[in-house]
Amino acid sequence: MNKSEIFNKVQAIIMEQLDKGADEVTLTTNFKSNLNADSLDVFEIINEIEDEFDVKIETDEEIATVSDLVDFVAQQLA
Repeated sequence: MNKSEIFNKVQAIIMEQLDKGADEVTLTTNFKSNLNADSLDVFEIINEIEDEFDVKIETDEEIATVSDLVDFVAQQLA
């Protein structure tokens, strides 16, 4: 699975969880400052990502942007 495919799935999950449009969820989107996501929102998104990609994300501290999340999943699937 390439990064574009990963991004499309991640984007869909974030859009559903936070009720946002595709134009609001790009690779450079920051969860807290751009999407106003609180820690519970991020936790729920991470849980969905873990289920979707069958990966384990130990901490969300290093994941501030959508790109960070896509890169992390791509690294886990490599």
